[in-house]
Amino acid sequence: MKESSYVAREPDADGVIQYTEQEHETWAKLVEQQINLMPEHACQEYLDGLERLHLPHGHIPQLDELNKVLAEATGWQVERVPALIDFDRFFSLLADKKFPVATFIRRPEHMGYLKEPDIFHEVFGHCPLLTNPSFAAFTHTYGKLGKSATHEQRVYLARLYWFTVEFGLIDTPTGLRIYGGGILSSPKETRWSVESIAPRRERFDPVLALRTPYRIDILQPLYYIIDHMSELNDLSKQDIMLMVAEARQTGLLPPLFTND
Repeated sequence: MKESSYVAREPDADGVIQYTEQEHETWAKLVEQQINLMPEHACQEYLDGLERLHLPHGHIPQLDELNKVLAEATGWQVERVPALIDFDRFFSLLADKKFPVATFIRRPEHMGYLKEPDIFHEVFGHCPLLTNPSFAAFTHTYGKLGKSATHEQRVYLARLYWFTVEFGLIDTPTGLRIYGGGILSSPKETRWSVESIAPRRERFDPVLALRTPYRIDILQPLYYIIDHMSELNDLSKQDIMLMVAEARQTGLLPPLFTND
Protein backbone atom coordinates (compact mmCIF):
# COMPACT_ATOMS: atom_id res chain seq x y z
CA MET A 1 0.00 0.00 0.00
CA LYS A 2 1.29 3.44 -0.85
CA GLU A 3 0.25 4.85 2.53
CA SER A 4 2.67 2.43 4.19
CA SER A 5 5.64 4.06 2.48
CA TYR A 6 6.15 6.54 5.33
CA VAL A 7 9.40 6.11 7.23
CA ALA A 8 10.16 7.68 10.60
CA ARG A 9 12.83 10.38 10.51
CA GLU A 10 16.16 9.65 12.20
CA PRO A 11 17.97 12.20 14.37
CA ASP A 12 21.36 13.55 13.33
CA ALA A 13 24.58 13.24 15.33
CA ASP A 14 23.37 15.95 17.70
CA GLY A 15 20.07 14.14 18.34
CA VAL A 16 18.07 16.61 16.25
CA ILE A 17 15.60 15.52 13.60
CA GLN A 18 15.98 17.76 10.57
CA TYR A 19 12.66 18.43 8.86
CA THR A 20 12.19 20.11 5.51
CA GLU A 21 10.52 23.49 5.08
CA GLN A 22 7.52 21.76 3.49
CA GLU A 23 7.20 19.42 6.48
CA HIS A 24 7.22 22.36 8.88
CA GLU A 25 4.60 24.06 6.70
CA THR A 26 2.43 20.93 6.89
CA TRP A 27 2.63 20.99 10.69
CA ALA A 28 1.72 24.70 10.72
CA LYS A 29 -1.30 24.13 8.46
CA LEU A 30 -2.51 21.22 10.59
CA VAL A 31 -2.18 23.25 13.78
CA GLU A 32 -3.96 26.19 12.17
CA GLN A 33 -6.85 23.91 11.17
CA GLN A 34 -7.28 22.57 14.69
CA ILE A 35 -6.22 25.19 17.20
CA ASN A 36 -9.27 27.44 16.85
CA LEU A 37 -11.60 24.47 17.28
CA MET A 38 -10.09 23.42 20.59
CA PRO A 39 -11.66 25.92 23.05
CA GLU A 40 -15.23 24.92 22.12
CA HIS A 41 -14.60 21.23 21.45
CA ALA A 42 -11.73 19.88 23.60
CA CYS A 43 -12.04 19.07 27.30
CA GLN A 44 -10.37 21.34 29.84
CA GLU A 45 -7.80 18.70 30.77
CA TYR A 46 -6.62 18.66 27.17
CA LEU A 47 -6.53 22.46 26.98
CA ASP A 48 -4.49 22.59 30.19
CA GLY A 49 -2.03 20.08 28.75
CA LEU A 50 -1.82 21.95 25.46
CA GLU A 51 -0.90 25.11 27.34
CA ARG A 52 1.61 23.27 29.48
CA LEU A 53 3.34 21.67 26.49
CA HIS A 54 3.42 25.02 24.70
CA LEU A 55 3.54 23.31 21.31
CA PRO A 56 4.98 25.46 18.52
CA HIS A 57 2.55 26.50 15.81
CA GLY A 58 5.06 27.11 13.04
CA HIS A 59 7.41 24.14 13.21
CA ILE A 60 7.54 20.49 14.27
CA PRO A 61 8.79 20.15 17.86
CA GLN A 62 11.72 17.98 18.87
CA LEU A 63 10.83 15.07 21.14
CA ASP A 64 13.18 16.09 23.92
CA GLU A 65 11.24 19.36 24.26
CA LEU A 66 8.11 17.34 25.03
CA ASN A 67 9.92 14.95 27.36
CA LYS A 68 10.99 17.72 29.71
CA VAL A 69 7.37 18.73 30.30
CA LEU A 70 5.92 15.22 30.41
CA ALA A 71 8.54 13.94 32.85
CA GLU A 72 7.78 16.75 35.26
CA ALA A 73 4.01 16.37 34.93
CA THR A 74 3.45 12.60 35.10
CA GLY A 75 6.77 10.81 34.60
CA TRP A 76 5.98 9.96 30.97
CA GLN A 77 8.20 10.27 27.91
CA VAL A 78 7.70 10.05 24.17
CA GLU A 79 9.78 7.58 22.20
CA ARG A 80 10.69 7.66 18.52
CA VAL A 81 9.36 4.61 16.64
CA PRO A 82 8.96 3.48 13.02
CA ALA A 83 5.78 4.36 11.15
CA LEU A 84 4.07 1.18 12.35
CA ILE A 85 4.89 -1.01 15.36
CA ASP A 86 3.48 -4.33 16.51
CA PHE A 87 1.43 -5.05 19.63
CA ASP A 88 4.47 -6.28 21.58
CA ARG A 89 6.38 -3.03 21.13
CA PHE A 90 3.31 -0.86 21.63
CA PHE A 91 2.27 -2.39 24.94
CA SER A 92 5.86 -2.63 26.21
CA LEU A 93 6.38 1.07 25.62
CA LEU A 94 3.18 2.07 27.40
CA ALA A 95 4.07 -0.24 30.29
CA ASP A 96 7.33 1.74 30.62
CA LYS A 97 5.48 5.08 30.49
CA LYS A 98 6.78 5.77 27.00
CA PHE A 99 4.35 6.96 24.35
CA PRO A 100 5.29 5.90 20.79
CA VAL A 101 5.69 8.71 18.27
CA ALA A 102 6.44 8.12 14.61
CA THR A 103 8.63 11.04 13.59
CA PHE A 104 7.29 11.50 10.05
CA ILE A 105 4.55 13.93 9.09
CA ARG A 106 1.91 13.32 6.43
CA ARG A 107 2.41 14.53 2.88
CA PRO A 108 0.21 17.33 1.48
CA GLU A 109 -1.98 14.85 -0.41
CA HIS A 110 -2.85 13.19 2.91
CA MET A 111 -3.71 16.33 4.84
CA GLY A 112 -7.33 15.27 5.33
CA TYR A 113 -6.78 11.66 6.37
CA LEU A 114 -3.93 9.24 6.99
CA LYS A 115 -4.29 5.68 8.29
CA GLU A 116 -0.90 5.67 9.97
CA PRO A 117 -0.41 7.79 13.10
CA ASP A 118 2.03 10.56 12.23
CA ILE A 119 3.76 13.02 14.55
CA PHE A 120 0.87 15.48 14.40
CA HIS A 121 -1.63 12.86 15.50
CA GLU A 122 0.58 11.58 18.31
CA VAL A 123 1.89 14.90 19.60
CA PHE A 124 -1.00 17.30 19.05
CA GLY A 125 -3.71 14.68 19.56
CA HIS A 126 -2.37 12.65 22.47
CA CYS A 127 0.51 14.29 24.31
CA PRO A 128 -1.44 17.12 26.02
CA LEU A 129 -3.50 14.61 28.01
CA LEU A 130 -0.39 12.70 29.06
CA THR A 131 0.18 15.64 31.41
CA ASN A 132 -3.04 14.65 33.22
CA PRO A 133 -2.47 12.17 36.10
CA SER A 134 -5.76 10.28 35.64
CA PHE A 135 -5.31 9.82 31.90
CA ALA A 136 -1.63 8.95 32.32
CA ALA A 137 -2.40 6.34 35.02
CA PHE A 138 -5.02 4.66 32.84
CA THR A 139 -2.67 4.55 29.84
CA HIS A 140 0.11 3.06 31.98
CA THR A 141 -2.16 0.34 33.39
CA TYR A 142 -3.46 -0.38 29.90
CA GLY A 143 0.09 -0.91 28.68
CA LYS A 144 0.95 -3.27 31.53
CA LEU A 145 -2.16 -5.36 30.93
CA GLY A 146 -1.55 -5.54 27.20
CA LYS A 147 2.07 -6.53 27.66
CA SER A 148 1.09 -9.79 29.36
CA ALA A 149 -2.10 -10.45 27.38
CA THR A 150 -2.61 -13.05 24.68
CA HIS A 151 -3.12 -12.00 21.08
CA GLU A 152 -6.88 -12.53 21.28
CA GLN A 153 -7.08 -10.54 24.53
CA ARG A 154 -5.11 -7.74 22.87
CA VAL A 155 -7.65 -7.53 20.05
CA TYR A 156 -10.33 -6.84 22.65
CA LEU A 157 -8.11 -4.40 24.51
CA ALA A 158 -7.59 -2.52 21.23
CA ARG A 159 -11.31 -1.73 21.22
CA LEU A 160 -11.11 -0.28 24.72
CA TYR A 161 -8.23 1.95 23.63
CA TRP A 162 -10.12 3.00 20.51
CA PHE A 163 -13.22 4.14 22.38
CA THR A 164 -11.29 5.98 25.12
CA VAL A 165 -7.79 7.19 24.26
CA GLU A 166 -8.50 7.57 20.54
CA PHE A 167 -12.20 8.46 20.25
CA GLY A 168 -13.51 9.19 23.74
CA LEU A 169 -15.93 11.99 24.67
CA ILE A 170 -16.52 13.53 28.10
CA ASP A 171 -19.60 15.23 29.53
CA THR A 172 -18.78 18.55 31.20
CA PRO A 173 -20.74 21.42 32.80
CA THR A 174 -20.20 23.39 29.58
CA GLY A 175 -21.36 20.58 27.31
CA LEU A 176 -19.98 17.59 25.46
CA ARG A 177 -16.23 17.75 24.94
CA ILE A 178 -13.51 15.61 23.36
CA TYR A 179 -10.57 13.86 24.99
CA GLY A 180 -9.76 11.23 22.34
CA GLY A 181 -6.62 12.03 20.35
CA GLY A 182 -7.95 10.48 17.16
CA ILE A 183 -10.69 13.11 17.17
CA LEU A 184 -8.58 16.02 18.37
CA SER A 185 -6.13 15.63 15.49
CA SER A 186 -8.92 15.63 12.86
CA PRO A 187 -10.89 18.79 12.00
CA LYS A 188 -13.68 16.83 10.34
CA GLU A 189 -14.09 14.34 13.19
CA THR A 190 -13.83 17.11 15.80
CA ARG A 191 -16.99 18.74 14.46
CA TRP A 192 -18.73 15.47 13.61
CA SER A 193 -18.24 13.91 17.05
CA VAL A 194 -19.93 16.65 19.08
CA GLU A 195 -22.01 18.66 16.60
CA SER A 196 -23.56 16.16 14.19
CA ILE A 197 -26.85 14.43 14.98
CA ALA A 198 -25.77 11.40 12.93
CA PRO A 199 -23.53 9.41 15.31
CA ARG A 200 -24.78 7.61 18.39
CA ARG A 201 -23.38 8.74 21.75
CA GLU A 202 -23.71 6.37 24.67
CA ARG A 203 -22.67 6.31 28.30
CA PHE A 204 -19.29 4.60 28.59
CA ASP A 205 -19.43 1.00 29.70
CA PRO A 206 -16.05 -0.76 29.47
CA VAL A 207 -17.52 -4.18 28.63
CA LEU A 208 -19.66 -2.70 25.88
CA ALA A 209 -16.62 -0.84 24.52
CA LEU A 210 -14.66 -4.10 24.49
CA ARG A 211 -17.46 -5.69 22.46
CA THR A 212 -17.92 -2.86 19.94
CA PRO A 213 -16.49 -3.30 16.41
CA TYR A 214 -14.95 -0.28 14.70
CA ARG A 215 -13.38 0.83 11.45
CA ILE A 216 -10.37 3.13 11.26
CA ASP A 217 -11.17 4.69 7.89
CA ILE A 218 -14.59 6.25 8.51
CA LEU A 219 -16.14 8.92 10.68
CA GLN A 220 -17.17 7.02 13.78
CA PRO A 221 -20.85 6.04 14.03
CA LEU A 222 -20.64 5.63 17.82
CA TYR A 223 -18.86 7.40 20.68
CA TYR A 224 -18.77 6.48 24.36
CA ILE A 225 -19.01 9.28 26.93
CA ILE A 226 -17.38 9.41 30.36
CA ASP A 227 -18.46 11.86 33.08
CA HIS A 228 -15.06 12.72 34.57
CA MET A 229 -11.43 12.09 33.64
CA SER A 230 -11.03 10.37 37.01
CA GLU A 231 -13.35 7.67 35.63
CA LEU A 232 -10.42 6.37 33.58
CA ASN A 233 -8.21 6.29 36.67
CA ASP A 234 -10.95 4.39 38.53
CA LEU A 235 -11.18 1.93 35.64
CA SER A 236 -7.43 1.31 35.81
CA LYS A 237 -7.90 0.02 39.37
CA GLN A 238 -10.57 -2.50 38.37
CA ASP A 239 -10.11 -5.98 36.90
CA ILE A 240 -10.06 -5.05 33.24
CA MET A 241 -8.97 -8.53 32.17
CA LEU A 242 -12.06 -9.99 33.83
CA MET A 243 -14.05 -7.56 31.69
CA VAL A 244 -12.15 -8.82 28.64
CA ALA A 245 -13.14 -12.38 29.56
CA GLU A 246 -16.77 -11.33 29.88
CA ALA A 247 -16.65 -9.54 26.52
CA ARG A 248 -15.12 -12.59 24.84
CA GLN A 249 -17.75 -14.88 26.30
CA THR A 250 -20.65 -12.58 25.39
CA GLY A 251 -19.37 -11.81 21.89
CA LEU A 252 -19.22 -8.74 19.68
CA LEU A 253 -22.08 -6.33 19.19
CA PRO A 254 -23.52 -5.90 15.67
CA PRO A 255 -21.41 -3.36 13.75
CA LEU A 256 -22.92 0.04 12.96
CA PHE A 257 -21.16 0.18 9.60
CA THR A 258 -20.69 -1.86 6.46
CA ASN A 259 -17.41 -3.35 5.35
CA ASP A 260 -17.60 -1.86 1.84
